[in-house]
Amino acid sequence: MLSDLTGAQIAVVFVTLVISITLHEAMHGYVAYWLGDTTAKDHGRLTFNPLRSVDMMTTILLPLIMILLGLFPILAAKPVPIDYFRMKYEEYGMALVGLAGPLTNLLLAIIAAVGVRVFFNNISLSVARDIVIFIQINIALFVFNLIPIPPLDGSRVLYAFAPDKLREIMNKIESYGFISIILIFFIIIQISSVTQVLTNIENGLLNLLIG
Repeated sequence: MLSDLTGAQIAVVFVTLVISITLHEAMHGYVAYWLGDTTAKDHGRLTFNPLRSVDMMTTILLPLIMILLGLFPILAAKPVPIDYFRMKYEEYGMALVGLAGPLTNLLLAIIAAVGVRVFFNNISLSVARDIVIFIQINIALFVFNLIPIPPLDGSRVLYAFAPDKLREIMNKIESYGFISIILIFFIIIQISSVTQVLTNIENGLLNLLIG
């Protein structure tokens, strides 16, 4: 939870979330474009400008309220428009698009971790702590988004290899959109074994990156 963070650290959490989730969405668009779908470019969404991806409710108000309540925030940027039928490799192309988002968060965590290691002796302890928060959040986004339940990105990979019956179920779940993400989040925190597995993965990655 976030109840032990200072006001400045809460601001770091919020800014990190907005930047990380918008870069995450932008990379979906760039990979789709690389695979032949120009939909994101046609709608002006092929950009790293966070303002183009911010949704007032799901990117700003909801996570801000949760942070102020001391809860780990749930948020989402505006989804990048993608036309499945204009993309190479069909379901496998969508799997690559799905993986692009979480891998972007992992890459951000790696870059920040390298920065801490290289410049640790030249930065203050407070700055180092802020960077660690940045790393932790991006690792959490990486792990959470790889859960293979729609509409999370991991479901794109599962969908590419799933039988038709499972695809039908996944399509029904995805039709609920952001509501599904909220339900997944609260179901996970109620199941201690699942929470423990995800926590162990996140801690393992964090230790690997910064010790």
